[in-house]
Amino acid sequence: MKVYQIDEIRNIAIIGGSGSGKTTLAEALLFESGIIKRRGSVDNGNTVSDYFPVEKEYGYSVFSTIFSVEWMNKKLNFIDTPGSDDFSGGAVSAMNVTDTALMVLNAQYGVEVGTINLFRYTEDLKKPVVFLIDQLDKEYADFDKTLLQLKETYGNKVVQIQYPLQTGQHFHQMVDVLKMKLYQWKHEGGTPEILDIPSAELSKAEELHNALVEAAAENDETLMEKFFEQGSLSEEEMCEGIRKGLLTRGMFPVICASAGKDMGVRRLMEFLCNNTPSISEMPLYKNTEGKEIQPDSTAPTSLFVFKTTVEQHIGRISYFKVMSGTVKLGDDLLNEDRGSKERISQLFVVAGQNRTEIPELHAGDIGATVKLKDVSTGHTLNGKGTDNKFDFIKYPNSKYRRAIKAANEADSEKMMEILNRMRAEDPTWVIEQSKELKQVIVSGQGEFHLKTLKWRIENNDKLAIEFFEPKIPYRETITKSARADYRHKKQSGGAGQFGEVHLIIEPYQEGMPMPEVYRFGGQEFKIQARDVQEYPLEWGGKLVFVNSIVGGSIDARFLPAILKGIMARMEQGPLTGSYARDVRVIVYDGKMHPVDSNEVSFMLAGRNAFSEAFRNAGPKILEPIYDVEVSLPSEYMGDVMGDLQGRRAMIMGMHSEKGYEKLMAKVPLKEMSNYSTSLSSITGGRASFTMKFASYELVPTDVQDRLLKEYEAQQEAE
Repeated sequence: MKVYQIDEIRNIAIIGGSGSGKTTLAEALLFESGIIKRRGSVDNGNTVSDYFPVEKEYGYSVFSTIFSVEWMNKKLNFIDTPGSDDFSGGAVSAMNVTDTALMVLNAQYGVEVGTINLFRYTEDLKKPVVFLIDQLDKEYADFDKTLLQLKETYGNKVVQIQYPLQTGQHFHQMVDVLKMKLYQWKHEGGTPEILDIPSAELSKAEELHNALVEAAAENDETLMEKFFEQGSLSEEEMCEGIRKGLLTRGMFPVICASAGKDMGVRRLMEFLCNNTPSISEMPLYKNTEGKEIQPDSTAPTSLFVFKTTVEQHIGRISYFKVMSGTVKLGDDLLNEDRGSKERISQLFVVAGQNRTEIPELHAGDIGATVKLKDVSTGHTLNGKGTDNKFDFIKYPNSKYRRAIKAANEADSEKMMEILNRMRAEDPTWVIEQSKELKQVIVSGQGEFHLKTLKWRIENNDKLAIEFFEPKIPYRETITKSARADYRHKKQSGGAGQFGEVHLIIEPYQEGMPMPEVYRFGGQEFKIQARDVQEYPLEWGGKLVFVNSIVGGSIDARFLPAILKGIMARMEQGPLTGSYARDVRVIVYDGKMHPVDSNEVSFMLAGRNAFSEAFRNAGPKILEPIYDVEVSLPSEYMGDVMGDLQGRRAMIMGMHSEKGYEKLMAKVPLKEMSNYSTSLSSITGGRASFTMKFASYELVPTDVQDRLLKEYEAQQEAE
């Protein structure tokens, strides 16, 4: 493959829901461009895209696959992405480093929730979108219905370029209203006959052609003037208008194909070459300092690594986009994230696991290299003269979590090494060694996502692991004021230990004033705050520590020890051993001994006084609450809402959005354990959801009683 310049390169993400036909389309693109000699199939497990063992095992795409083809003296860099929402990280990273999204729809199913969700990402990233209605050869294919759904969902910006004369097993002809020609294929597909449009179709074709001319002219003032003067535009002018419409997202062209029969694929590549924006026309990327980076081949070199895989017999493969400059074989680059030097000892363009060596790649291009020492996904590599750093990919929040441990405890360290390596490959796997829960928690996009991780560890790394329900990070707090005092006294022959602490605790809310007088058991306690310190807690909330000691009953040098003792109890609340939060502690009195008082004595006195006061202050358990948004077809609304209410959800609202319903709720994390599986079961896989931490809220009384009993039983067992 030759070296291409910026304006000769098109970077395209192939996106779409599960079963839309992306992998089959990739095979047809590779075959028609001569990269492969024979098309594989998903059923036979021999496609270029799905080449990892886990993909062959489960029969669906897990990873994004990069492949490059040459067509019409241009280089098309495609990234074929997984369709399942569980593997959305691949689609997100692909859309961030490409310039155009090719959205594939299955003509049998039309606009699905996967289409809606992925289109939302293109909106966020402001990427051009081309719709491809595929699988027109299938029995239940319905082009007109799919087109109508697209227009209902995305409005008049959806503009037809092509339409089939018939669908189903007899599909072999389509009218192209940009070219104003009929494309006709033989049974084996491939190169079409290009014919005049039959007279019976001419009126419809001319009407669609005129609509396309108008839509193209709307995106450029000069073209609009020509259109008014001449009443039409040339094909070249229309292509310019379509390209500008794509750039501004003022137009979403619709083309059609049967990738399985290799019909429409050559015309698709021609359309992408002639009508999609080049790299130099796209908005500029910004580095982490907000500086725009020109895709200039003569500028200092910067590479952004957007994907990492590990293959047997090869090791780590790093896939990158050349953000600026030119990368050459043998270049020495600096890893801006790690400060380490890396040499580009091999440079490839790729087609799945097939790699072709190339001497250099220019700005805007996509390539791969192998065996970099210390490079992970998201890292930036720079040549001399620049210190760029890029961090523009924002991955979706996790939706499914499990505790994980090695079946053999001796393999725990090895398991963590594997998990960290896999996290470097797929940043949507989140690994947490929780000190609080005393568990390793792995979070991902769904049950299949984690099921895939388990399969890979057990089959590729030969390490048996177990998944189980993770503990919930509860919190403890208080609901009223309480007072306590505690004397720590110990005599053992020599120097003894003595410390006495009197304190008051109360619930704390941001900005609340402190009373001057507290009343407990008929007694008044006047408080004069001499010093107030706020300590934000790493687990959320605050501890406010007030020194109200008068008369020197406790020396100031012992206050840090008292605080240390209190903090120790905040780290292990008395109800369930969970972290405590949002407490104000006022130390107002105490006693000390001129010889026996020391820091240990006051630490223990402070800790025990705090524990006693906490138990008398109406202690309550808090649970994490998440904001959950569910996108679903309207016919499932009742069942989904009923399921959520059974999970103690508070329904916050609902509204329609582009053909789908959106349901908003607040749900306890405890109840979200198997939600992705349940939602898929209820809706037949046609719904999706997102979840994001919202707040900690008091658990209901019955739940608190159950948690207390469980904790007591656990303590007795230990």
